Amino acid sequence: MKKIDNTGQSEQHSAFLRAQARKTRLIHLMRYLLLALFLLAWEMAACVGWIDPFIVSSPSRVAATIGRLYQNGELFLHIGVTLFETVVGFLIGTLLGTLLAMLLWWSRTLSRILDPYLVVLNALPKIALGPILIVWFGAGVKSIIVMALLISTIVTVMSVLAGFMEITDEKQLLMRTLGASKWQILRMVVLPASVPTFMSALKISVGMSWVGVIVGEYLVSRAGLGYLIVYGGQVFKLDLVMASIVVLCALAAIMYYGVAYLEKRFAHWRAHA
Repeated sequence: MKKIDNTGQSEQHSAFLRAQARKTRLIHLMRYLLLALFLLAWEMAACVGWIDPFIVSSPSRVAATIGRLYQNGELFLHIGVTLFETVVGFLIGTLLGTLLAMLLWWSRTLSRILDPYLVVLNALPKIALGPILIVWFGAGVKSIIVMALLISTIVTVMSVLAGFMEITDEKQLLMRTLGASKWQILRMVVLPASVPTFMSALKISVGMSWVGVIVGEYLVSRAGLGYLIVYGGQVFKLDLVMASIVVLCALAAIMYYGVAYLEKRFAHWRAHA
């Protein structure tokens, strides 16, 4: 007979949960340990001369460069510029991409007409459009945000539309049998069933928005992390380049895990609902 504890769980289930918690803690520990070992190996290799610190920098030099940027008041200026452009591009791109995916799901004929154009736009290197965007929108923030939109919107459209198309026809046929309109099918069947796909598309769109913004800053910006990377490369301040890349990685990770946290909270709420 299974024994039940005070929480109403069997001993076997409680043991399983404890084992899963230990495994999760071990995974987190190994992640931090791997990062620490990488930084230590990088620093030691630069100190003993295995690598040239002028070319590849080192953790201590990167930290010193970030400290100087902070003291000069430049760090949060460049972070703010890049973060603003990325968030605006991400939000508008996600909203616009979702609406376009809904429109293409609504009209299968329109979807079949535009499908090859979406494939071409997705495969096209967006940096090739940089000179055109500069002429159209000027050498400023508008061009950078549009570049982020071009990258994130197409990815969102294709990801969300693929999720819509995977919804089984049986559910939609049942709704039609009950007299539901197309809008009711979209609202009650397609959208709820596509939530996991939509959250996955958000994670992809986060990375694509960062790519678009950095590419745009390479071309036209006079502030931002992309500008620091280009400027550091031009004047051979590679510590500045590596410091900007480290800050960029940290910001991208924070934004990604923010979306992942929202996904977890939404899944938790959905399960209770």
